[in-house]
Amino acid sequence: MINMFDLTGKTAIVTGSSRGLGRGMCLALAEAGANIVGVSSSSSEATKIEVEKRNKQFVEIQADLRYTDKIEEIVETAVNALGHVDILVNNAGMIRRENAIAYTEKDWDDTINVNLRTLFFLSQRVAKEFMKQNSKGKIINIASMLSFQGGIRVPAYTASKSAVMGLTKALANELAPYGINVNAIAPGYMATDNTKQIRDDKNRNDEILSRIPMGRWGTPEDISGAVVFLSSNASNYVTGHTLAVDGGWLAR
Repeated sequence: MINMFDLTGKTAIVTGSSRGLGRGMCLALAEAGANIVGVSSSSSEATKIEVEKRNKQFVEIQADLRYTDKIEEIVETAVNALGHVDILVNNAGMIRRENAIAYTEKDWDDTINVNLRTLFFLSQRVAKEFMKQNSKGKIINIASMLSFQGGIRVPAYTASKSAVMGLTKALANELAPYGINVNAIAPGYMATDNTKQIRDDKNRNDEILSRIPMGRWGTPEDISGAVVFLSSNASNYVTGHTLAVDGGWLAR
């Protein structure tokens, strides 16, 4: 049974690889056997060091994912360096907090571009690579609790993450005949840079913790099992699904 989770020899592209959940997923995939192509707007050197400690290769690509101009380079670099692509984790995300009535077009466009537009076109390009390789493949999107709920002061983030869950289903429907699984992970409230502002607000922090049955914020390590499962043969008959890893938030 344990061999179903083995990713030895696989290549995984992970966006947003420099910190937080992205770094955690890079390390989890490397521990399961995969080599990593890490994409981030900032340096992923710390992630690279940790991946290489696990005796796996790490190829670093810096790209501003508000724009789609580096998509071809990302896939070509992965193939040239490691020979093939097997897994795509669309983790990179952006959040801008502001009241809806004061939200700017730039904040809207930047957030939608990273969280949805580039996610789609990178998925499209990687799916074409899977077909070219005549291989099966796994695409994993990172959704959110706000794929299910409305949130407060994050209209573009909520819109994008709701769309990510829908797009995951749409791509799963079209790509299943090619042996490509498309799923999503919806992290609950995680202790990352994106949530520092609300964790620093004692009232908001206490309000959130009171609703989480497990009584704590999640960590990057809490996502490890989910990303390895959805990247591996263990999930071969799972597609179009959004897996909540939320400490019970949605059950409350």
